Amino acid sequence: MWHDTYFLIPAALLAAAVLYASQTRQRVGHVPRAMGLPGRGLPLLDAAFLAGGPGRVFDTALVRMHMAERVVISRAGLVTLVDRRPYDAVDQAVMDAVGPTGSREIAALRREVMRSAAVQEIGDRLSDRGLMRRPDRLRRARTAHLLLRLAVLDVLAFTVLAVVLDDGEPGYDRVSFWVPGFLLLVGLVALAVTRPHRGRITPAGQRQLALMHGSTPWRPSAGLSPALAGGALLGALALGGLAAAGLDDQELEAAMLEASAEEEAMRQASAGAFASSSSSSSGSSCASTTTWCGSSSDSGSSGSSGCGGSSSCGSSSSSCGSSSSSCGSSSSSCGSSSSSCGSSSSSCGSSSSSCGGGGGCGS
Repeated sequence: MWHDTYFLIPAALLAAAVLYASQTRQRVGHVPRAMGLPGRGLPLLDAAFLAGGPGRVFDTALVRMHMAERVVISRAGLVTLVDRRPYDAVDQAVMDAVGPTGSREIAALRREVMRSAAVQEIGDRLSDRGLMRRPDRLRRARTAHLLLRLAVLDVLAFTVLAVVLDDGEPGYDRVSFWVPGFLLLVGLVALAVTRPHRGRITPAGQRQLALMHGSTPWRPSAGLSPALAGGALLGALALGGLAAAGLDDQELEAAMLEASAEEEAMRQASAGAFASSSSSSSGSSCASTTTWCGSSSDSGSSGSSGCGGSSSCGSSSSSCGSSSSSCGSSSSSCGSSSSSCGSSSSSCGSSSSSCGGGGGCGS
């Protein structure tokens, strides 16, 4: 015999799921330091992160160092330091990643710098201003929305059971279908209201990028050495990637594109590995040490939000916000045990890390 009191179980689950989904979505949109749009005065590397993620920051910083004759990049993709005086924290991160040997392969260097504290802090700063959404919060909001969908399905399952188990014996109250009907209505409304945000860039961030693209080429007013020419080229690189910048140094461009292609191949391998071993112990979230292991163009869908999805470590030649991402670190994983977005020492994914969340070290 079915009783209406049995619907207390799905009602409790639905209420908990609605509360969790609404809280996580509200947290995604939280802006601690709303200061308005900086317009065309946004610093160079902040613009690179907003347009393309951590990978674009590395590309922009490396080209800046090359133009300032602080590094030499060979045709084989070996980065050699010739001047250890950093201009800012990202320059220092590059130098630290190169290490005492004074030279390092560009692909490994790129992966490590993308997850360095100096680059990650840029994403935190943009998020605090309301220009970007934090990927770890986006992941939680998507998980909460999935739980809410499961709670609605639970109500449907109980409704079917009510029909099947109601034997209609005389002397007993029949099932009141207004109870599951009301619960389903609440669930459907909650699903619509708590739908996760799509994309890492907020509407304010999109307006900011539109201001910088504008009708004239953007030249950064901050983030350049006073003695460094080529501000327009670096501005084009930050906003549009290598394809938009059109570097004169073909060897440099070829080496950077090859490093990006290598990461894309690693991303493809990690995506397949993640699909086959997502429940393994190596499938923990990227967010434990690297928050911004995603690109600014993450669409927010489950298929593109994680390192095991359709994202990659970012294409240097992609346009504003179109890069993808991948991730990882030596201590927090982003894929499967066979994936890697990085070298064995650390970087955006080591050989022992895995891509499990909505992250990546975008470009």
